[in-house]
Amino acid sequence: MIPNYNYKPGIYYLTTFIVTYILWFSGAYASFQDDLSGLYMLLMLPGLMAPFLISLVMIFRSKNADLKRDFVNRLTNIRLIQPKILPIFFLLMPLSVVVSILISLFFGGSMSQFQLAEGFSFSTGFVPVLLLLLLAAGFEELGWRGYAFDSLQSRHTYFKASVIFSVLWSLWHFPLIFVNNSYQYEIFHESFWYGLNFFVSIIPLGMIISWICIKNGKSIIAAIVFHFIVNMSQEILDITQNTKCIQTAVLLIVTIVLILYDREMFFSRAHLGKRST
Repeated sequence: MIPNYNYKPGIYYLTTFIVTYILWFSGAYASFQDDLSGLYMLLMLPGLMAPFLISLVMIFRSKNADLKRDFVNRLTNIRLIQPKILPIFFLLMPLSVVVSILISLFFGGSMSQFQLAEGFSFSTGFVPVLLLLLLAAGFEELGWRGYAFDSLQSRHTYFKASVIFSVLWSLWHFPLIFVNNSYQYEIFHESFWYGLNFFVSIIPLGMIISWICIKNGKSIIAAIVFHFIVNMSQEILDITQNTKCIQTAVLLIVTIVLILYDREMFFSRAHLGKRST
């Protein structure tokens, strides 16, 4: 956060939602049209990039040298990443999957969930799924950590900013349930509750990613890599949607533990500066 800059969270989030929703709902329509279905990703990808592009506009039109310098530093300075956080960084999400599978066994889940998945759980037209997962982690976090989260933290405690951001991040994904063959479309058509779980799971995930980021000097690189680990952890093993519901509960417990462990950081108001308008 830059103390001498007047953040504008309202303008940022409103613009991001409008741009993304227009592009993604247009992409959703195109995904069901035989003559356009192969090109719908040309609409989906700019929507995915919207958080980043709007962050860039707000940062580089701010005429604030400190804000620009801070963004470049957090994007390029690998030394911000703290070695003591690395075990949590790399193991948290894979372990949450393993623990969730083990818990699922008590509810009739199968040991076959420990097998490697035969393929990805969704399709993405002409863009390879692995590349899309990497692009999603990159473009989202470049926006969310480049400007979006700091704009909320300039007004609120870290806890409140994390909650608000995580809810908004969840709602940002809403148009995806209408995109043919998307992950969200597939699980919503399998069960309303599986679809709902996807949106609920984003809330603790958003808080965890925010914590990881701030513990690594607000490194955007750290947020991107951790987000990619999150994405891949959901795809590597052949886990069921029931187990993913269990994983949401596991991540919620992890979030509560982090809040209790770091409650001074979460609830301190010492960082709050001038309110934005």
